[in-house]
Amino acid sequence: MQYISTRDKNLKISFEQAVKRGLAPNKGLFVPENYITLPKEFWDNLYGMSLQEIGYQVGRQYVGDEIPDDDFRQICNEVLNFDIPLVNVKDNIYSLELFHGPTCAFKDVGARFMARCLGYFSRQRNEKTVILVATSGDTGSAVANGFLNVPGVDVIILYPSGKVSEIQEKQLTTNGGNITALEVDGVFDDCQALVKTAFANFDTKDKIKLTSANSINIARLIPQSFYYYYAVSQLKRDDAVICVPSGNFGNITGGILALKSGLKVKHFVAATNANDTVPRYLETGVYTAKPSVQTISNAMDVGDPSNFERLDEIFCHSSNNFGSTISSYSFSDDATRQKMKDTYENHKYILDPHGAVGMLGIEKYLGDDKDTPGVFLETAHPCKFLDVVQQSTGITPQLPEALSRCLGKEKVSIKIDNDYKQLEKILSYRYL
Repeated sequence: MQYISTRDKNLKISFEQAVKRGLAPNKGLFVPENYITLPKEFWDNLYGMSLQEIGYQVGRQYVGDEIPDDDFRQICNEVLNFDIPLVNVKDNIYSLELFHGPTCAFKDVGARFMARCLGYFSRQRNEKTVILVATSGDTGSAVANGFLNVPGVDVIILYPSGKVSEIQEKQLTTNGGNITALEVDGVFDDCQALVKTAFANFDTKDKIKLTSANSINIARLIPQSFYYYYAVSQLKRDDAVICVPSGNFGNITGGILALKSGLKVKHFVAATNANDTVPRYLETGVYTAKPSVQTISNAMDVGDPSNFERLDEIFCHSSNNFGSTISSYSFSDDATRQKMKDTYENHKYILDPHGAVGMLGIEKYLGDDKDTPGVFLETAHPCKFLDVVQQSTGITPQLPEALSRCLGKEKVSIKIDNDYKQLEKILSYRYL
């Protein structure tokens, strides 16, 4: 399998090169040159297949022979060593719980997969790699956990000051070791712009390899396709509508890759908060980014989603093609809080604010349809948003041990302005 840039189809590189570069030299995003083809035996045995086996069977189509089979199977077994259950919330509505990993967020899957693939390549090449990543919440904690103490890899995380939850911030800033947190005076889009500028301008002089662990990195994106197959494996039906709470649109891009490989899904829904760039695009046919606004579902506070470029390429730059596969709706904080409240009172199911946006989206799309199964992605443990959950439902869910431990640690971060020169100075001082 080779990978091409969304901005230059003639630029073709290997999986290893795509992982290490993160972003193409022309600032394009890497996508597979072709959609994968899975054997008939895979589809015949999908219902009831384990998550680890799905990861191995699907992932090796993207990785090819760049990682030996035995090593790649071990990677999948280590990465996917927790369950992602499909839970019936009410009637025909199901929650795909993606928060049972070590940092209690869906990004554990992608971050751990990338960490182990990059660790494998770094060991083979005996070289230093620096991960530069922007986060609106859960990406940073998942990346920090996935790469903590990986030999030959340093991680620098940029996050917006005052715009992540207390637990998320502690997960970002209490690791030490090879993990450094930069607290940026700005919003997520500013952090993301700083990272992109660094990739375009930072002169490594061949001393380090600079890459990203955001969903702009193909090694983060590929494993995010695995749990869509696993949802169908558990549901044992091929007519589901799947709703994805969407901010940077990497998660739903993983779903579309699964769809393009032959996974039978009826339709996708991208549910957003007040950051409604994609819903407006589907209404008008014109993509117009705007500054992000802060909401209670902060991991989705993205005004210019990076992965739109991949989706735009997949759908041949046509809003009609896009809309025939993906519907998109925007929901307010008030509606999100009310959904959390109603779902707990009526069904005793605790939603985090992102999952609540997802449930709103699937209910809006299905309407009165009680026959079609609807699946929404519950992307983070409710305890990561304790204040919002308490205010909305009146209850305090039990804190998982992993989250409880980090709350007792001391925050360590480096504060910087929204100024690339400050980031460049840090990178130059450390690595040049």
